[in-house]
Amino acid sequence: MKKLLTVTVLAAGLVSFSAHAAGGIEKRSLDELHKAALKEGGTLVVYAGGDTPDQQNGIKEAFEKRFPGMTLDVVVDYSKVHDARLDQQFAQKQVVADVVQLQTLQDFPRWSKEGRLLPYKPRGWDKVYTHFKDKNGAWTGVFVDAFSNLANTQALGNVKPPLDAPDYLNPELKGKIVSTYPNDDDAVLFWYKQAIDRHGWAWMENFMKQEPHFVRGTQAPSDEVTAGKYAVTFSSDGALKPDASSPVRFTLPSNDGFVAWAQRAAILKGARHPESARLYLSWLLDKDTQQNVWYMWSVRTDVPAPAGYQPIWKYRNANLAGFERFMADRDAVERFRSRIRLYVGDVKGPSSAGELGLTPTKAIDPASVSKN
Repeated sequence: MKKLLTVTVLAAGLVSFSAHAAGGIEKRSLDELHKAALKEGGTLVVYAGGDTPDQQNGIKEAFEKRFPGMTLDVVVDYSKVHDARLDQQFAQKQVVADVVQLQTLQDFPRWSKEGRLLPYKPRGWDKVYTHFKDKNGAWTGVFVDAFSNLANTQALGNVKPPLDAPDYLNPELKGKIVSTYPNDDDAVLFWYKQAIDRHGWAWMENFMKQEPHFVRGTQAPSDEVTAGKYAVTFSSDGALKPDASSPVRFTLPSNDGFVAWAQRAAILKGARHPESARLYLSWLLDKDTQQNVWYMWSVRTDVPAPAGYQPIWKYRNANLAGFERFMADRDAVERFRSRIRLYVGDVKGPSSAGELGLTPTKAIDPASVSKN
């Protein structure tokens, strides 16, 4: 009897393992995953790309509300810092995160080849747009972010909101533009590259005559436009369904390119809380989460875009594949970054995400972070 019980337990374990390791899509319900996550402790550490310590608080609150007893610790830092942090942790065998979700698209194929990622196809994986996921489940896009025009109509007054790069050369916008340092964020750098490829370096020279204000991080431009300190930016995202009472509007260009990508997420091999990680990724891809938690486009093909918009992959000027190629060619990125620096100078100011050290496991206090 004891031998039979042992065999049964081993078989059950093999079935569970095969569902995750053999390439199958997760079959368990969110509630079943929740129970499994609670059994392993009910905690989860996510390294998330972002600009401010509290930027992912909405995700944290929604997750913990949906799954009582779970604690989600989201550690936010610039993606380019998190990826270096992870490479150092890999080298020192000190990995503390369970899940990583970053803008640095080029890292995921590399980490997969190095055996750093635990393949997993979350619930809803089959509904994710084909080009937003690894065919073997090493990583998947979990939400779409995009940088385009953000304008405060009150701060603009009678000035027409800019849509394309040449519109930002309107003399009436002089001193009213805020931008993330392009040499500090690769997605913003790609926005500038598209503008310069289309309009030439003369556009950049004339843009600098507009006396734009440069800041660190992509949250600051949004905050400053929302507050009316500056009238416009193109280096931040915005709600596709705006608050009717707000003067801030997010718009796409009529002719020029903008920047969009699916933020990639993966479970790290050797994660301390693998079931919690599976729950988190399956919840992120859940249709309800995609419709009601994130404020831009969904990565799922069965979730319609907000009224007035197409699915992000329908916009040729989003140049999704171009951004992925750009991020993968690090030599070209660094050459272009060096040329942009000739115009905007060195990046100045402290990190908007704060200094988190080598192995952070919890978000830092936003009050401890210096402002731009």
